[in-house]
Amino acid sequence: MGHLDHATFGWLTPVLSYAMASIGAALGLCCTVRALDATGRSRRNWLMTAASALGTGIWTMHFVAMLGFGVTGTEIHYNVLVTFVSLLVAMAVVGAGVFAVGYGRDRGRALALGGLTTGLGVASMHYLGMAALRLHGDVRYDPVLVGLSVVIAVVAATAALWAGLNIKSPLAVAAASLVMGGAVTSMHYTGMLAVSVRVTPSESALPGATTMQFIFPVAVGLGSYLFLTSAFVALSPTKGEREASVSAQRPVDGVAS
Repeated sequence: MGHLDHATFGWLTPVLSYAMASIGAALGLCCTVRALDATGRSRRNWLMTAASALGTGIWTMHFVAMLGFGVTGTEIHYNVLVTFVSLLVAMAVVGAGVFAVGYGRDRGRALALGGLTTGLGVASMHYLGMAALRLHGDVRYDPVLVGLSVVIAVVAATAALWAGLNIKSPLAVAAASLVMGGAVTSMHYTGMLAVSVRVTPSESALPGATTMQFIFPVAVGLGSYLFLTSAFVALSPTKGEREASVSAQRPVDGVAS
């Protein structure tokens, strides 16, 4: 069995992955809150932004963490197509959960459906990302820990969507984002504890790309997207700010003719 190292760079990759998960969660929650205060096309656009932020944050968290993953006795490469599919799956399934909450008439049912869908999306992204691994050997999973990781993902997603429905203050959203970031990161490392690798020594070249050839630049690009989206959300006026601006522009009785 190959020895697995989940933090070859020490605490750097776990801390960065937690930060990416928290930023994605914060953006997703902020956009969901904005969506619930909006109608029509504006609501749809905010929900799409929420889905892309959550999906991107989760994906980036996973692969930043994977930068620190190593197995003694073999190099690790990634199948490019499967890796990109995992990103699309994350956005699509998380988007389905967010839209279920955004347009659901029965809040309780919408929350249950959205949390389940989003949580399964998080888990699907993780294990699709793991399916992209290419190494000299066989990857196996402990089914109990796999099941636990899926449960953590569903609970974390449900809690995050509940926060989006019920929490309005910026400080509360920030606290909820930190909790969700921790939950998503815990799901990742629980899933990684389920992994064992039986190494088969070989001199043949592995297919796919190395982490520095592919994963690192893509993670940097998506991380930049999260920061730019954060700036956009921060600069976009809230419903209350728009109403206050409109009220301030109205002529005062007895002043305007």
